[in-house]
Amino acid sequence: MKIDAKVIARKLARRVFDVRFHRIHRSQALAVLGTLEQYLGKTPRGDLARADAYARDVLGHARYAPWLYVYTAVAGRFKEGWIPDNYYGHVVVPKLKGGYGVASSLKSLQRTIFQSDAFPDLVYFANGLFIEPEGMAIPPESLARRLFATSDCVVFKVDNSLQGRGIFFIDRATFDIEKIKALGNGVFQSCISQHDMLGRFAPRSVATLRITTAVNDEGVPSVRACYLRLGRDADTHVQSSSHVRIAVDCATGELAEHGYLTDWTVVREHPDSKIRFAGVTIPAFENGLATVLDLHRKVPFARCVGWDVAIADDESVKLMEWNAEHNDIKFSEATQGPCFADLRWDRLATVRRSESIAPVPQGEAGAGLTKSL
Repeated sequence: MKIDAKVIARKLARRVFDVRFHRIHRSQALAVLGTLEQYLGKTPRGDLARADAYARDVLGHARYAPWLYVYTAVAGRFKEGWIPDNYYGHVVVPKLKGGYGVASSLKSLQRTIFQSDAFPDLVYFANGLFIEPEGMAIPPESLARRLFATSDCVVFKVDNSLQGRGIFFIDRATFDIEKIKALGNGVFQSCISQHDMLGRFAPRSVATLRITTAVNDEGVPSVRACYLRLGRDADTHVQSSSHVRIAVDCATGELAEHGYLTDWTVVREHPDSKIRFAGVTIPAFENGLATVLDLHRKVPFARCVGWDVAIADDESVKLMEWNAEHNDIKFSEATQGPCFADLRWDRLATVRRSESIAPVPQGEAGAGLTKSL
């Protein structure tokens, strides 16, 4: 019998990736658990045992238990229906998104796909061309005039600018078209003047809402979770390496009493401005939810999406980006979950064991605790 060396090599590479993927997630989750237990006390052994049993008997492998430990520590008890972050990346994303989620990393397609003014896109740069949102190419000599027609500052985001990386603030005086070309494909967006209610937490950076929506088996999208991301004093924009996250009540738009730093240290107030989270309600919250639901109806094939939304000073909703690959679910599962129990994603474990589905590579899994898409 002839042995196909390429097939064997691919299978071996996949196994190596799988081992590394789950090992990194285990390390991350246990580090987070250690931080949480310093503030919340030891997680009851009985609940940890239930997490072990659920990972093994329902999700199909003990390697899914560590993130369940984290969720249990935050919630104070174990809950059935939680989706561990590595299970999401290894099982759910390949099965319910396939390659379609990749479209969210290609900034130049945003207006083409959604036909929405909610994106503050000015110009795209793709494969050597500067392109208007309407699809027409712009001569390079006209670019600066187009970008700075109403403002002296714009933002450039490269494709795959995940977790706050690959974002550049450009002003009229220092604009250099050759430097832009060297950055690669991406999008120019307007600078956002954010709502005062949010700006008082961290004035230098625009706060963003991460709203997670999911599409059920009937093709209907719904809001599943929401949290607010705030920058620190030194940040020009919100970054996963330094952000502060606070869960938001999806029914009322009200912030939770507690927030979390990047290492999951529990805080009641912004560490720099000292403004407390309790009692604050997100402005224009219902409009934000309605906007992302309307947009998700246009891409139902990406079954779960994380939308990064800003609220401008006039209470208009600005869609900064959408994340349709391995978007972060672990923070929401821990603070608001189970967020997806009725969708029965746990059933996909049986399919995953019987089919050969490779996990979608995700920057977060190999990049440390502070990363989230």
